[in-house]
Amino acid sequence: MQLKNSILMGLLIGLLLPAVAWVLFAKLYPTTVMLNKPAIPYLIAIGLNLFIVKLCFKSHADHTGKGVMLATFASMLIMVLILKVRIS
Repeated sequence: MQLKNSILMGLLIGLLLPAVAWVLFAKLYPTTVMLNKPAIPYLIAIGLNLFIVKLCFKSHADHTGKGVMLATFASMLIMVLILKVRIS
């Protein structure tokens, strides 16, 4: 099974950065509530994911890029739902 250019590998890579951002933010700032900008770490992770998508498409790893893009949009959707529930 080839994992170098697969949607599964893209999903794993794409979910890695938002997960790391969530864990780092939760561990570094456990009591901090940033009401004005609660999504900064997640937006940085999503920006890095989109950079990875660009690199994947440049190196002709189209399936991996599609998987990263799918994970990016899924994490954005989850982030919006969590922030909407937390703020409201």
